[in-house]
Amino acid sequence: MSVVEQSANKPDLAKIRTDVVGSLLRPARLKEARARFDDGAIGAAELRAIEDDAVRAAVRLQEDAGLDVVTDGEMRRLNFQDSFGGSVAGYDAGRSTLKVYEKRVEGAAPGRRWDIREMHDAGAAVSHRRPAKARLKLARNLPLDEYRAVAPLAHKPAKVSLIGPDRISQRFAYESSTAVYRDMDDFLSDVVAHERQMVSSLIGAGCRYVQIDAPGFTAYVDAPSLDEMCARGEDPAQNFGRSLKAEAAVVADFPDVTFGIHLCRGNQRSMWHREGAYDAIAERLFNELPHRRFLLEYDTARAGSFAPLRFVPKGRVVVLGLVSTKGPELESLDTLTRRIGEASKFLPLDQLALSPQCGFASDVVGNLLGPDDQRRKLERVVETARAVWG
Repeated sequence: MSVVEQSANKPDLAKIRTDVVGSLLRPARLKEARARFDDGAIGAAELRAIEDDAVRAAVRLQEDAGLDVVTDGEMRRLNFQDSFGGSVAGYDAGRSTLKVYEKRVEGAAPGRRWDIREMHDAGAAVSHRRPAKARLKLARNLPLDEYRAVAPLAHKPAKVSLIGPDRISQRFAYESSTAVYRDMDDFLSDVVAHERQMVSSLIGAGCRYVQIDAPGFTAYVDAPSLDEMCARGEDPAQNFGRSLKAEAAVVADFPDVTFGIHLCRGNQRSMWHREGAYDAIAERLFNELPHRRFLLEYDTARAGSFAPLRFVPKGRVVVLGLVSTKGPELESLDTLTRRIGEASKFLPLDQLALSPQCGFASDVVGNLLGPDDQRRKLERVVETARAVWG
């Protein structure tokens, strides 16, 4: 189906009942090819052909499951944050390789909190906290390349995810960048400008659903993360307010496009990074951000209750991330329908939808479950949505 045909027949993407955050487990063949590419054993063209096969399989998996929207599974990314880190030049950062991410999770303890100090090691931009050696420039629009490749393969609308300014700011070593950027506002002005250019190009190519990944917003309710900000001399409330403005600026004045924003508490080899309920940030988050869809992690007690959903304005949809991507256990239909019912006490059912709580593989290593587990979970999302909304 062509992009034009998709646009003419698209559903109301702001109101669809099933969603998927983005990443899917990488096939073994793709991982092997990436390792060989990193070592110089194969070229870019051979890697690209294997990536193409993985994307086709990812689209088929999602469409067979019955999802309302699909992604390319982030098969061309080593980490979800490559959407920006791999698109710009100017960071003092290392090369992104498969081995970098395998090393990061050595000795992983599934179901436990991941040591956030790992994020500050030398490594790739944004996935690691790195300084700038020059003002950032948009060198390549990776999300645009991804969309142009996946859209012709999909019979359902294809969405693209892009890491947002909040996470980018949290992973910027500003204290080592003063020769380049006078302050965080100066840095974020460039980030917003580049991201608006990326989004504009996506829209020009026919994309009508852009998801902003903003996992760092839960840092503002997580005690260790707040302590780390304060230890650097930062004011967390000022950081939060600055990020809200930057996130809103990225998506402002793009009519006829659905923007979603995804919040989670970390997703690395079945580990997590933060905990804390949405209550302290909910009112400002839901009312100062203009996004039509809020994709919220809600699969564990770490997320707190559904009570903060009472602050969601009319016309917005909350996509409840009730299906965990961190382990193979399949949530029951009864449990999911019951929890949606609990959420509907605070937000009308027609403003709710369902998805996995995060991607299945925020980086190339992936979470500790198998392809069959992944398929069953996607099918359970669709089964539940049909049971609840018809």
